[in-house]
Amino acid sequence: MRLNHFACAAALLAATAAALVPAPAQAQTKTLRFVPHADLKILDPGFTTAYISRNFGYMVYDTLFALDGNGKPQPQMVDSYTRSQDGLAWTFVLRPGLKFSDGKDVTAADAVASIERWAMRDPFGAALKNAGAQWAGIDAATFRLSLKRPFEMVLDALSKPSSFALVVLPQRLAQRPTTAPLSEVVGSGPYLFKRDEWVPGNKTVFVRNPGYVPRKEPPSGLAGSKQAHFDRIEWLYLPDSNSAVAALRRGEVDFIESLPADFIASMQTDPGMNLQSSGAYQGQLVMNHLHPPFDNPKVRQAVLQAVDQERFMAAIGYPPNMRMAHCATYFICGSPNETAAGAEPYRKADLARARQMLRDAGYKNEKVLLLVPSDVTYLNALALVMQQTMKSIGLNVEPVSMDWSSVTARRAKRNAPDAGGWSAYATVANEFSANSPIANIYLSAACGNTLPGWPCDQRLDALRAAWLYETAPARRRQLLDDFQRRAYETVPYVSLGQYQAASVARKELKGTDKLWAGIPNLWVLDK
Repeated sequence: MRLNHFACAAALLAATAAALVPAPAQAQTKTLRFVPHADLKILDPGFTTAYISRNFGYMVYDTLFALDGNGKPQPQMVDSYTRSQDGLAWTFVLRPGLKFSDGKDVTAADAVASIERWAMRDPFGAALKNAGAQWAGIDAATFRLSLKRPFEMVLDALSKPSSFALVVLPQRLAQRPTTAPLSEVVGSGPYLFKRDEWVPGNKTVFVRNPGYVPRKEPPSGLAGSKQAHFDRIEWLYLPDSNSAVAALRRGEVDFIESLPADFIASMQTDPGMNLQSSGAYQGQLVMNHLHPPFDNPKVRQAVLQAVDQERFMAAIGYPPNMRMAHCATYFICGSPNETAAGAEPYRKADLARARQMLRDAGYKNEKVLLLVPSDVTYLNALALVMQQTMKSIGLNVEPVSMDWSSVTARRAKRNAPDAGGWSAYATVANEFSANSPIANIYLSAACGNTLPGWPCDQRLDALRAAWLYETAPARRRQLLDDFQRRAYETVPYVSLGQYQAASVARKELKGTDKLWAGIPNLWVLDK
C-alpha cells in the first residue's frame, strides 16, 4: 500500500520531531551485542565442561590467578603470595576491596570453599589432593596451602583457564553439593547477570558491575584489568548462521564468536569486518565407557582405526590452511607436549581392518545412540561423518538429534542408552583443554571421575601421576610418551583432528587484537 503525500509529510514531521526529543537514558547505554556459539542453560561453570557455561563464568566471576597473553600464571584476585623453600607451604593474600555482587566482602573463607568445591570435580584439584593439599583460612584476607609433597604446578592449577576454571563463589554457595548445578548467581567478576532479562534460547544480558575492583595492570589474556568498557552486553543466540551473519552485516550485532566456515572467505574480503583466529581446536568423539559396546576398549580401538581425520576436518568446512590433514598427538600439534608415541597403527584409516577389529572384539550388534547437535554447525558436521564412519564398519548406529544444550544435559546421565542415556557424541576442545595429561579433560579423568563418558584406566592414572610429580625433563618426556602409548591402547576418546577456529567482529569494535585463544574475554572490547 502506498502512502499519499499528506501521510508522507506527516510521517517525516513526526520523525523529525522524534529526532529532536532528548533520548532516554536507556538509549545512551553503551551496548555490545555478541552472538555466542551455543545457548546458555547451565549457570554453573563448576558443574559442566561446556564452554558456554565457562564463558558465562568469566563474565560474572573472577579467579584467584589467571593466565596472561603468554600463557603464564599471574595473580588476579590474589594480591600477593609466598612459597616456602621446600614447596610444601604456600600463603596467599587477597586484594583489598573485593566484593561479591550482593555487596558482601570476598574473604579467604570464600576462596578456600571455592577451591575445595573445584577440587571435587577438576583433575588438577584431584592432583593437588593426592599431594596432600590442605587449605585453611588464616584471617579475612589470608589463606594457606599445606602439601605433603612438592607439587610444581600449583599456580598452573589455580589459573587453569578452561573446563572447570576455578571461579570464586560465596562460601555458602561453594559448600552446596556438587551433584547438581548451582542456579543462584552471586558473582565476583566484571559483569552482573540480569536474570530478569534472561530468555533461554534467545538472549542473556549482563550489565557492568559497579562494585568490581579491577587490577591496575593492563589486560593480558585472562589476567590484568577487567575494567568493563560496555555498560551492557547482550548475548543473542542465533543458531541459524545465515541470520547471524546477516545481522552482523546490518550492524544489529557486533561480534560472532564462532564464524561458520562457509562465511570465512567473504568475511576475509569484507572491509567492514575483522576476522580473528580463535586458537587451535581438537575434534573429539566421546564414548560412554559404562555401557556396551564402548565399555570394551577393543571396540573403541576399532572406531579409532576407522577415523580419517582429514575427512572429519574437511567436513567442518574450514579452508585447508586452517586445518591439519592428520595430527598424531593427543596433546595438540605444535604444543610443547606434541608426541607421536603409540600413534603409528592409526595414522591411516583402514575400514577393512576396523571391521575385522570389531568382529574380533565380539561386538553383538548393540545399538549405538549417537547424539547429533542440530544447532552448532561444526558439531553437527562431525557427528554426521561419525555416523557414516560407524555404519561403514558395522556398528548399529541410531542418531538422536537435539540442540547442543540438550546434549550437555543428556550426556550427564549414566543410564543405559535404551533407558534415556547415550553411547557417543562429538565435541571439540580448545588447546587449553587438550595440551597435557592433566589439562586434557578426557585424558586427565582418573578412575572415579564424574566426567561424561566416565573413562577409567588405572595404568593411565599411574602414568599421569608419575608425569605430574617428575621434575627431571628427560624422564618427564619419557613418561609423557608412555602415557600417550597407553592412551592409544585404552582409547579414552578418539581424536578427530585439529583445526583453527575463527570469530568475526565489525571493524568499529576496538580491542579484538586482545581477544585470547578462543575464550571470549569481552572486557577488552570497546567501541
